[in-house]
Amino acid sequence: MIRLPLFLAVTLGLVRTLAEEPQINPPQTTPPPPPVAQPTGRSLVAIAQDPRAMEGYDENAAVTRRMVDALVRTVTGNESARAAWHELAGTDERVGIKVTTAGGPYFSTRRGVVAAAISGLRDAGVRDVIVWDKNSAALRECGFTSQRLGCEVHGIDPPHGWDREASFQAPVLGKLIWGDLLFGEKVSKRDDSLLSSKSHLATILSREVPRFINIAALSDEPGCGVAGALHSAVVGNLDNWRRFTTYGESGAAAIADCYEDPRLGGKCVLHILDALAVTYAGGPGPNPQASVIHNTLYASRDPVALDSIGLRLLEKWRMRASFGPIGAKAAWLQGTNVGNSDETMMILSQAR
Repeated sequence: MIRLPLFLAVTLGLVRTLAEEPQINPPQTTPPPPPVAQPTGRSLVAIAQDPRAMEGYDENAAVTRRMVDALVRTVTGNESARAAWHELAGTDERVGIKVTTAGGPYFSTRRGVVAAAISGLRDAGVRDVIVWDKNSAALRECGFTSQRLGCEVHGIDPPHGWDREASFQAPVLGKLIWGDLLFGEKVSKRDDSLLSSKSHLATILSREVPRFINIAALSDEPGCGVAGALHSAVVGNLDNWRRFTTYGESGAAAIADCYEDPRLGGKCVLHILDALAVTYAGGPGPNPQASVIHNTLYASRDPVALDSIGLRLLEKWRMRASFGPIGAKAAWLQGTNVGNSDETMMILSQAR
């Protein structure tokens, strides 16, 4: 899916970028996972609501634990939470959980939701669980520590956490800055060519976990409209990511393109969208003045369906607060092949 306008590609020097070194793929010791399945029918979205989930901006972890178990039962169709988690974990002994921490302690993925997922995975026989996001300091600020969760917690901590042998090419150019894997090398070589169409995957995802659960906090995003499931899974796991949120729909469309890669979307077995407390303007960072307590969690195997539902919620809250619409920035959700954005193509089911 190439949406980059021709004049932008020429202006930013696409010809020079095409001369970059070819992508290096890591040696395969086992057959690669299949590409991300294209939706062939309606997408199931489970919804768990409970007015007791939040007490002000504080989470009631006992309530959200029950909500998470209900979500996985509904998504998988299993009667017991243990069977549901076992289906999600498969036979892997190590499973990752990707969280989002940009919203600070009150508007990031809730720790109780993550703890519920960890407990479910352990109950299903998973020995090792690793929780991660981009920065270790932000993880600690939000309460994600090994001591509190009882599992590994790691930050990608750019630039050290990018995998040189797991790169993505996307038809959108970005200017490398500190934190991008290739930035330091280009500067040390006095290479002024800082434009690149390449991003590198986090080593945690490329080498350490065979599958993962993505638990994203919902918020608006000034570049691509909505920061939700796809933003967490893709932008949160790649360097040179600013190109996806700078050029409007042309850049944001590449988010879905990257998700189609089996090394990324092919490893994600479930998305949970945390909409317990939501920033609807000024996100993804915290903005209490433009926030709402929604007391709701959503779950699906389809990240586009979740983000489309999240976008409609954001628009409703923004309109109520006299903020302008953001739908045009998130129009890229309607053109992707990795999920359904049309509500008529979703099955909305109350989690039980």
